[in-house]
Amino acid sequence: MANQISDNNAPNIENFTVKRRYLTERKVDQLMDTARKQSRRPHRDATMILVAYRHGLRASEVCGLEWHQVELDQGRLHVRRAKRGTPSVHPIRGDEIRALRRLRRENTGEAYVFVSERGGPISPMGFHHLVARLGKAAEMPFAVHPHMLRHACGFKLANDGHDTRSLQHYLGHKNIQHTVRYTELSPDRFRDFWRD
Repeated sequence: MANQISDNNAPNIENFTVKRRYLTERKVDQLMDTARKQSRRPHRDATMILVAYRHGLRASEVCGLEWHQVELDQGRLHVRRAKRGTPSVHPIRGDEIRALRRLRRENTGEAYVFVSERGGPISPMGFHHLVARLGKAAEMPFAVHPHMLRHACGFKLANDGHDTRSLQHYLGHKNIQHTVRYTELSPDRFRDFWRD
């Protein structure tokens, strides 16, 4: 009986795992590839995931993105943050510019960047369902939701060595405590502590 009790309390792998709250860059690419292959609107969906990831956008921010916020010729995106976050201007890279130009040609006359089949903006819940469906189709080992793209952006930039204050402004956090989580878990944060 004593052995039974100790066996039930023995640590196992489930006790030590933490729920995954972000995607790696490779998993984001996998999600976009799945969108390109399996979505009804493959280009729109892949571009939406790319923009949300690159700019750390919340679902409501990417769904509410309007064309007047996008300067394709200058390569700039004017980011309006939800939750009273700090607005900023982000650079847009070449692959994003090409994807957004194509989307613009496909949706001339639309005010919103990402529109539904009915012609209005995609709802945050619709984006949530889209990302969850693509995560399942991509056979991700965990449930995927849009906020993981925002966290993926934070962790990617922290791992690339960007300082916490710059990261705070890029993600639009009012309080730096919300940004610190990305640098705390960075595997490279102690890289230069011991030098040969």
